[in-house]
Amino acid sequence: MRSQSEDPFPPPPPTVPRNVKPVIIEQEHVKKKLLSKVPMARRGLGTTGNKLSLLTNHFKVNAANTDGFFFQYNVAIFYEDGCPVEASGAGRKILDKVKKTYDSELRGKDFAYDGEKTLFTMGSLAQNKLEFTVVLEDVTSSRNNGNCSPEGIRSSNDIDSKRIRRPFRSKSYKVEINYASKIPLQAIDRAFKGQETENYQEALRVLDTILRQHAAKQGCLLVRQSFFHNDPRSFKNVGGGVLGCRGLHSSFRTTQSGLCLNIDVSTTMIVQPGPVVDFLIANQNVKDPFNLDWIKAKRTLKNLRITTMPSNQEFKITGLSERPCKDQLFTLKKRGAAPGEDDSEEITIYEYFVNRRKIPLKYSARLPCINVGKPKRPTYFPIELCSLVSLQRYTKALSAHQRASLVEQSRQNPLERMKVLSDALQTSNYGSEPMLRTCGITIKPHLTQVDGRVLQAPRLTFGNGEYFNPKDGRWNFNNKKIAQPVTIANWAVVDFSNYRDVRGLVRDLIKCGRMKGIHIEPPCHEFEENRQFSRAPPMVRVEKMFQEMQSKMKDPPKFILCLLPQKNCDLYGPWKKKNLAEEGIITQCIVPSKVNDQYLTNVLLKINAKLDGINSFLGIEHARSMPIVSREPTLILGMDVSHGSPGQSEIPSIAAVVSSRQWPLISKYRACVRTQGSKVEMIDNLFKPMPNNEDAGIIRELLVDFYNSSGQRKPANIIIFRDGVSESQFNQVLNVELGQIIEACKFLDEDWNPKFLLIVAQKRHHTKFFQPENRNNVPPGTVVDNKICHPRNYDFYMCSHAGRIGTTRPTHYHVLLDEIGFSPDELQEFVHSLSYVYQRSTTAVSVVAPICYAHLAASQVAQFMKFEDMSETSSRREGDSNASLVPQLPKLDRRVCNSMFFV
Repeated sequence: MRSQSEDPFPPPPPTVPRNVKPVIIEQEHVKKKLLSKVPMARRGLGTTGNKLSLLTNHFKVNAANTDGFFFQYNVAIFYEDGCPVEASGAGRKILDKVKKTYDSELRGKDFAYDGEKTLFTMGSLAQNKLEFTVVLEDVTSSRNNGNCSPEGIRSSNDIDSKRIRRPFRSKSYKVEINYASKIPLQAIDRAFKGQETENYQEALRVLDTILRQHAAKQGCLLVRQSFFHNDPRSFKNVGGGVLGCRGLHSSFRTTQSGLCLNIDVSTTMIVQPGPVVDFLIANQNVKDPFNLDWIKAKRTLKNLRITTMPSNQEFKITGLSERPCKDQLFTLKKRGAAPGEDDSEEITIYEYFVNRRKIPLKYSARLPCINVGKPKRPTYFPIELCSLVSLQRYTKALSAHQRASLVEQSRQNPLERMKVLSDALQTSNYGSEPMLRTCGITIKPHLTQVDGRVLQAPRLTFGNGEYFNPKDGRWNFNNKKIAQPVTIANWAVVDFSNYRDVRGLVRDLIKCGRMKGIHIEPPCHEFEENRQFSRAPPMVRVEKMFQEMQSKMKDPPKFILCLLPQKNCDLYGPWKKKNLAEEGIITQCIVPSKVNDQYLTNVLLKINAKLDGINSFLGIEHARSMPIVSREPTLILGMDVSHGSPGQSEIPSIAAVVSSRQWPLISKYRACVRTQGSKVEMIDNLFKPMPNNEDAGIIRELLVDFYNSSGQRKPANIIIFRDGVSESQFNQVLNVELGQIIEACKFLDEDWNPKFLLIVAQKRHHTKFFQPENRNNVPPGTVVDNKICHPRNYDFYMCSHAGRIGTTRPTHYHVLLDEIGFSPDELQEFVHSLSYVYQRSTTAVSVVAPICYAHLAASQVAQFMKFEDMSETSSRREGDSNASLVPQLPKLDRRVCNSMFFV
């Protein structure tokens, strides 16, 4: 060990100085060595399992012309005064005008424009640099909003009519198109053969841009590679003024069988179109506009687009007036004023619209006005004359009720989804897209057939040595005992819910535990919250409860059962933080109103796992007969990063890594959780050398725990499951994150060379599998590694769980590195087995348990801290003007840090 006596790893040779310099040298050496790593090639196809013919939502694409080139050009658009055009949406209208006006100068070529700064053509344009001037009469942009409105009312101190511009007056634009690069179509053809070139991703980007442009021409809302029509039949009300809008995802993919178009149903959230007031009432769940919270409304409305009556012009909301409509003054210029006479008068917005414009206002007098101008040059409209434009994304976090409603209304069984996707390809009419015709691309209208295999579920071991073969990915504990039960003694009950029958609940819990093999002694104490604190802030309520507990208990309990009034209660985070970080007590929270026999069984599974028990083993795990894993000490890691809700850009991300312990078990884990920069996906604390020649990183902590819990054995194999990264980040995972893990190993023991298996698991993709003419989902254990998988890289799809409702989403596993030497069948069986060791469930889970645990750990520890004021309190790292100082999470108490507190 380096310096601390409790470290189990040997020190470096005496010739190596004990300072950080050799570590830096080693670190740089490892980095250079790893920079060349790329995802490994496929080793072959699996053969085990019962064969099953399936259909998938990949549509075969034929490319008649793969000898030409796409030419990429940079696009810059300016106003006539030379200022760049930055308004979203204006670019497509301007480029369409360029195409119509200068078709001959463009050599009659069609182009694919991404709506911002890039366009592509098939073959080159006449010159490498082209400049055009066009005139448009119907472009509304942010350049107008602060300057005018024939219907809106300016504030006082702004009466210079010469400065007023009408938003629909003719405007001139200068467009510059400059050659950037050319992309061979042959790159796609080579990708089919597993010969990835640097151009193949760019070629696919061109094809995806063509699809986006095609959707834009139809007036769709574009969200990355999904598009949404303005069709009320596709809107689903999820409450709070929010609609779920159903659309389609479409993207080109290279596969073993060639080029495919992947089409899937997609959903995004939009604000409820129509009167602004109706949206706000629904969003805040109030009876009428006079009960609205206008501070909250201002935040909600900012940057949304509206149309105004009676002109039906469109503007972007910039804010609200400080005064109600009846009191908000503006300066109106008098008509026909005599020379030398004051030609202005002050009038309220309400009086202007009602008396001068003769537009009746029913309720706006007491409400703020909508501002569509700039903060210092506002332009106001009475709120009841404003309506929200359709297809505007709602990017804030959904409530639990909204999420549940969305899931309920979005469900489609496999047959329904198949029909929707087949119809979508026909209605999309991609055959009419000029650029696709120019490329010679045609799309077959039929779903692709693939060969699936159904792996047999692993045998499970319960208490008393009982074995069970799960059916349909499920099992239960009826008449079964827990494999490794714990004894629950010296525990307490804390009631924040004012539950009427706590003793009855405890009696039922003890009885249920006895049936499952868990001995539960009566609780030492039952604490009910003093009602005088029930309206206090959550932290105060938690502290008061602990003060009462400490006054009545000589020693702290080993376990606390906490009764909360509802799920997602605001007490949850402070309670967990107090117990896990400060007191070192395992706790289980429940909502007593939901209690029944099945609920109590599920609660006991969690409690048993948290207190170091095991609910069920894999049979081969218990018998130590797992291929490779049981033969040599093997560490399994699950890695995930949890980000803040949409719209919360200042909230730190939470990185969690869980690791297996007590080898040869693969059912026990512990977690290490750290904060890092907001929206940063790469985990940056895996290896963290300190000035005192110590490593304060995540991996060192987990390696030491594995060593201590596994009979003083260092892992010969390290298996890493990484969640949440896209294909564009694979090289970073392989070179940066894996590099840090290797550095952490070398730091502990320079002669230690474990073998690595690195797998990325993706759930956010759009591949689905269907059984022909069958409304049921594919059976659990279904695996596909042919036809639609990558032409070179090592990947496969697996549906390990039973999809009861809707259409099953398989997990897409990418094997980036395998130094251990699993065969395809061994690896797929191993991954499948890891879906059956999730201790808080009696079903196979959709992704391996270590990743599920990492997600749970990140989510739970994120509750420890409140980050709402981060933007005001964060400071800058020294020497880095862009990085905020990220607050650190409190460390877990040593008595609970090795537990499965997160289940």
